[in-house]
Amino acid sequence: MNFEHGELKALVEKIFRAAGCSDDEATRVATRLVGSNLVGHDSHGVIRVPSYTEWLRDEKIFPNKSMQIVFENDAMAVVDGQFGLGQTIGEEATQLGIDKASKSGVAVIALRNSGHLGRIGDWAEMTAAADQISIHFVNTSGAGMLVAPFGGIDRRLSATPFTVGVPTGRDTNVILDMSACVIAEGKIRVALHSGKKVPDGAIIDSQGKPTNDPKVFYEEPGAILPIAGHKGFGLSLITDLLAGALSGGSCTNPEHGWRCVNNMLTVVIDPNVFAPDNAFHDEVQRFIDFVKEARTIEPDGEILMPGDLEERTKAKRLESGIEVDDTTWRMIRDTCLRLDVEHGFPEPRAS
Repeated sequence: MNFEHGELKALVEKIFRAAGCSDDEATRVATRLVGSNLVGHDSHGVIRVPSYTEWLRDEKIFPNKSMQIVFENDAMAVVDGQFGLGQTIGEEATQLGIDKASKSGVAVIALRNSGHLGRIGDWAEMTAAADQISIHFVNTSGAGMLVAPFGGIDRRLSATPFTVGVPTGRDTNVILDMSACVIAEGKIRVALHSGKKVPDGAIIDSQGKPTNDPKVFYEEPGAILPIAGHKGFGLSLITDLLAGALSGGSCTNPEHGWRCVNNMLTVVIDPNVFAPDNAFHDEVQRFIDFVKEARTIEPDGEILMPGDLEERTKAKRLESGIEVDDTTWRMIRDTCLRLDVEHGFPEPRAS
């Protein structure tokens, strides 16, 4: 089913108001979720609506929470998300980093006990829009234990997003938003809902054999593989340690597996302190232009910077709408029924 982004956002706002969120928080969550769909990250978009509202119902996360400062000085802070919605807590923690870096030149924010933080690229885009660099290390302390270590079969690591935002001084910034594993769990869920297979080399079954079947990942269960073998495993391990142990929120731990909790270590840097008078922006743009001028393998090929594809997808979907698969729409419709929200859209096709 195809939605215009504004009408989809309005529906998600209604759902989260009915689930107990304030108007401001409902708008914030809807903006971030639908925004993820807009840039092509459907794994972190409205597919999350049913699970978020179930977690709210079951008091695994809580509406209308704000982060609590545990410790801070001019350039550092440890903050506790109090299991609030990540779209609120992540924004607050990121803004704190921006504010401190604006005064001190650099800031380090250790966030623990946040609800699912959504697309981490949102926080890198937020800092880049403030003309600051940011580096984000994220783990999931329990329910997100999805990834096998290199050479292993059993799940031991979370998906560990690693994200960097670099401002360019122009409309489009460089946003590297990746995970240390081959595929995000949300993309496996999108494949499951759409009746599609996952790519080769992404997941294994419970015996360690490669599979393309998303059902196997959930039912046996299987595990996701790290990117680039031992290199991705190393990046995943370090990310989990920095986000989990340093924040005080815990590395991946099955004892915490009853709810999804994110921890994030964020480093924010004001580049103008290091290279004043636009020297940083000038060099960033010179280097981007130099890289893009490389000859391409395909005659009509193009070299894209991290973040370019998201910007193009956003422009396309703003014009043509956001496609939501029937299974996801059915689950959102069921959420509307449970919360007594009038959705006003056609019923999904029968499964």
